[in-house]
Amino acid sequence: MYQGYSPAMPPRAKSKEAAPKKATTPRKRKVKAEAGSVGLTAAEVASGSPTPEISKLRSQIDAAGGTVLSSYREPLGGHWVALAALPLDKVKPTPYQRELSKAHADRLASVIPKVGRFLDPVIAVPDGDGFISPNGMHRLSAMGQLGAKSIVALVMPEAEIAFRILALNTEKAHNLKDKALEVIRMARAIAADPKRADASEADMAFELEQPSLVTIGVCYEKNPRFSGGAYNSVVSKCETFATEPMKKSLKLREAHADKLLELDEAVTVAVAKLKEAGFTSGYLKPIVVARVNPLRFVKAGKDEKSDFDKTIDKMIEGAKKFDPSKIRAQDVAIAAAVGGEAEG
Repeated sequence: MYQGYSPAMPPRAKSKEAAPKKATTPRKRKVKAEAGSVGLTAAEVASGSPTPEISKLRSQIDAAGGTVLSSYREPLGGHWVALAALPLDKVKPTPYQRELSKAHADRLASVIPKVGRFLDPVIAVPDGDGFISPNGMHRLSAMGQLGAKSIVALVMPEAEIAFRILALNTEKAHNLKDKALEVIRMARAIAADPKRADASEADMAFELEQPSLVTIGVCYEKNPRFSGGAYNSVVSKCETFATEPMKKSLKLREAHADKLLELDEAVTVAVAKLKEAGFTSGYLKPIVVARVNPLRFVKAGKDEKSDFDKTIDKMIEGAKKFDPSKIRAQDVAIAAAVGGEAEG
């Protein structure tokens, strides 16, 4: 006969004491704006008296041989914008952008004639007797290949828009190398600009996006084949935006980059040992970096950062002592399945 539980029977003793439940912090819900509650109405976009800055911009466009087609206030912030046709040879990409992807420019040059129309204006700001575009490099190249005389642009008087490349550039997705090179080029341009002599990384946080990108950008300048993706997680846990003038903080970034490149050399030697042991995966470098990373299992708060020099020094020491016999084929298979930046 089944002896089930009855109220007279004592409850069974638990083998382990139940762990107390962790107190969870309730997530803050992002408040969604009420529809139609932000910015300007359609009528307001076309209304208002142009500012002195937009009047000066009109003169600059005329002087460059361009034509203002319209001026209006953009619908979110109400800032004045000129829609203009500009001579193609008067518009250049900003000098601190990533390298041109010839394949992407060639694709655009082949597609635009099929559509028979150029429908995607570039963004531009005045620069000397012409204009620079933070987000139109490939469209400018494609139109140049097609022999176009002019290009339509949304022209803004605010020069700082030229530094907001990462936020504005949507025509071709950035990879880590693209981002890092643009960020370090922007940082160097800001440091060399007398008008921005006191600007710090913290002041330009929106434009630079992440402090780790400055250091990794220097690495890519010195070694175009640097495997930034293998180290980005570690560097991100160590770097913060500097508050001193950019010219000064760049020296620190240079020193950090040199140490990171030293680590990369030690990791490359460890990878060679793995290859000698018979491993052939393209994910050997991330495997070595993960094994020597002292922060791998450290859970730090959002604003807590580890010391860069101490962390990288430990990793260099670990890479030099790396033992390939402790790596199993299973580890390599997992790394390939999870993904990461393969050796380049």
